[in-house]
Amino acid sequence: MPIENLARRDVITASPDESVHELATTMREEDVGSIVITDGETPVGIVTDRDLTMQVLAEQADPGEMAAEDVMSEELRTIQRDAGFYEATELMSRYGIRRVPVTDADDQLTGIITADDLSELLADEQQELADVVRAQRPPY
Repeated sequence: MPIENLARRDVITASPDESVHELATTMREEDVGSIVITDGETPVGIVTDRDLTMQVLAEQADPGEMAAEDVMSEELRTIQRDAGFYEATELMSRYGIRRVPVTDADDQLTGIITADDLSELLADEQQELADVVRAQRPPY
């Protein structure tokens, strides 16, 4: 199944010059754990709630003086929308990431896929398989 069928399309984005305070406020208001940083429609970074904790709070940095570009991931990993489930899990595993922006052939943002999304899909598939087994199991 292509990632574009699994990815969320309602990606929360911000520009590199967005303040850290605004990022945190948006995360709270939108109930998300990350914001994709874009230059136009092209993803250039991602800021997670963990980034804010580790790079702002833990360092006792002044959030009023910091912008998204100061805390965003420098080496953003993306995945093409026609990639498959296993490609996404391999990418997440290889780079130790939980959220991957999804792009089209022109590297334009089309969605985001998370480890939670993939786990939920696996759980749903496992439930379907369990239903098949239960239906074919003899009564005891």
